[in-house]
Amino acid sequence: MTNHEALSLAEACGTALFERDTASQAMGMRLLSMAPGAARIGMTVREDMLQGHGTCHGGYLFALADSAFAFACNSYNDATVAIGCSIDYVAPARLGDTLTAQAIEQSRSGRTGNYDVRIENQNGQLIALFHGKSYKVRGSVLAQETPNE
Repeated sequence: MTNHEALSLAEACGTALFERDTASQAMGMRLLSMAPGAARIGMTVREDMLQGHGTCHGGYLFALADSAFAFACNSYNDATVAIGCSIDYVAPARLGDTLTAQAIEQSRSGRTGNYDVRIENQNGQLIALFHGKSYKVRGSVLAQETPNE
């Protein structure tokens, strides 16, 4: 597969997955870019995402990183799920911040992969670091065409 074909496949997988991802859409996430083993997702911190201290609830930060991770590990058209994730919160995200989660594949072999996600705000300030481990299951991201379609 050429680099162009791999990039086109990753973009098609990202588009298809995002169209079905009502959870990410409901949180206002935006698919910014896709590449083989990589994804960038954006989200703006809304008032309904704030916790009692007036900063973005960690669950929303985790969800943003988890979505970027999911898109990155599904970029090869192999249905892939998380089998473990962790996050370190580095700095608070505030109302109106535009966050970007950049997921990068660190390793992929057999049925498992490891991905790191970095969340930054609009100023490039590090907000959180996330690590996810993926597991390839049966199936694909893109719908399989049958001969009579």
